[in-house]
Amino acid sequence: MGFTILAINPGSTSTKLALYEEETLVFFEQAEHSDEDFAGFIDILDQLDFRLEVVRSILNKHHVSLPTLSAVVGRGGLLPPVKAGGYLVNEKMKTLILSGKLSPHASNLGALLADRIAAPLGIPAYIYDSVSSHEFREIATITGIPEFHRHSQCHVLNSKAMGRKLAQKYGKQYEDLNLIVAHLGGGISIGAHEKGRIVDSIGDDSGPFSPERTGSLPLLYIVDLCYSGQYTKREMVRKIRGLGGIKAHLGTHDCRLVEKMIADGNEKARLVYEAEAYQIAKGIGELAPVLNGDVDYIILTGGLAHSAMMTSMIAERIKFIAPVEIMPGEVEMEALAHGALRLLRGEEVPSVFEDETPS
Repeated sequence: MGFTILAINPGSTSTKLALYEEETLVFFEQAEHSDEDFAGFIDILDQLDFRLEVVRSILNKHHVSLPTLSAVVGRGGLLPPVKAGGYLVNEKMKTLILSGKLSPHASNLGALLADRIAAPLGIPAYIYDSVSSHEFREIATITGIPEFHRHSQCHVLNSKAMGRKLAQKYGKQYEDLNLIVAHLGGGISIGAHEKGRIVDSIGDDSGPFSPERTGSLPLLYIVDLCYSGQYTKREMVRKIRGLGGIKAHLGTHDCRLVEKMIADGNEKARLVYEAEAYQIAKGIGELAPVLNGDVDYIILTGGLAHSAMMTSMIAERIKFIAPVEIMPGEVEMEALAHGALRLLRGEEVPSVFEDETPS
């Protein structure tokens, strides 16, 4: 018999579940979460039990017999820098995530959810191509504060998968191309892919603002806010990640509602939406020199890439750099399941996580 794999992908506004038998998709379901769903939770870790019940409900709906599972794989979160590829979820990983020391991100729940399902069954729980997978050259890690080094934090899983799909479309190898991939979702990240490696990136808190995140801000302004006495650390983090961006301006992170506002003549909504596209284009331009301007394609992917309004505003500003490919949505579930399948088959060996708690 072949391997049966459950893939779990917690995002900022949804929880996605997919069941695969070998490479074949059995079912996929996405549970959407509203602001009201999360109203009683102070931070993302508080959502764990809620998300677990969502997962169990979907499994029951599809009459999944849990003993038939071979492995569970979750999206990897904002761990300290790790290798690209697969990791077995272990106690050190779970302890670090539950400590609250990591930057808050829904993907941090991926390992915990996978473990909650897999552990009682005695089967492996994996993460694959974590958000923090690190392939930077040393020069990209240097900052103006010697004790702080930059590390990659972007939508590695979907960005690499879309890069491979684009290469296949043109009869090429991902490892032979130079790409800039912008993942446009609840958080926005942009990566420079040089011959199959993400050699530099702009994370979702260091570049353009997104539907619910502030993106980069003047540091002294943030220092002033942090020492103003108006906010706790938890409140400041929530202000930056979850309550920032378009939500802060317009009261919603749902860009479909924003586009309806624009269609109804709301000029503030139009300006804010265009400003987001403007900042995304700036971020893509910022990474072009990393590849010495030798960019084969620019990919716009993620949920927001479904918006013709948004992608056209971005493409108009960046088309001089390289051809722009619109690849809306994501293939993260397929990438997770296929990665876990390679681990189960022994085609890849899972790495072992060692706790390197960030300062």
